[in-house]
Amino acid sequence: MPRESPTRRVPVAFASRETAAGGWLRSIRFSGFSLLMLVILVLFVVVLAPSLRTLVQQQQQIASLEQDVRDQRDDVDDLQGDVARWSDPAYIEAQARDRLLYVYPGEYSYLVMGTGADATTPSQAPISDTLQTPQVDWVAAMMSSVIDAGLSDEPATELVAPDIGGAPLPSSTTGGTP
Repeated sequence: MPRESPTRRVPVAFASRETAAGGWLRSIRFSGFSLLMLVILVLFVVVLAPSLRTLVQQQQQIASLEQDVRDQRDDVDDLQGDVARWSDPAYIEAQARDRLLYVYPGEYSYLVMGTGADATTPSQAPISDTLQTPQVDWVAAMMSSVIDAGLSDEPATELVAPDIGGAPLPSSTTGGTP
């Protein structure tokens, strides 16, 4: 009979201070195949991410161009409608009468410039029946302005506009006539 040893081995458990998540992480074991698959997945993402971004940009560009094509087709449809209208002689006649004021021989065209209610307003002077002579020589003022602008070396902001209100023109040193 074998002899019994004086000491007996008994498994002892230490007090556990780890959390559930820590125990789960400690139980994960990596094999060579798992590590290889992880590396392949990371390389796949690194290699294909720029291509996917380019693909998305191209899809957006295609959608934008398709919208432009639809808009241009609508414009073409509108313009074809205009061409169809302009091929109608009645439409051409109506446009010539409205826009160019054409009339047939023997017809009279009258152009009304405004309504009777808008003819005189309180802020304007009434229209007189007599001819009036202007107090200003506007031809000389215009020629003076043209000559001053043409012969002056001063910038445009420094040039003085002629006074056409009846006061004598300011004399300038730029060679223009007053």
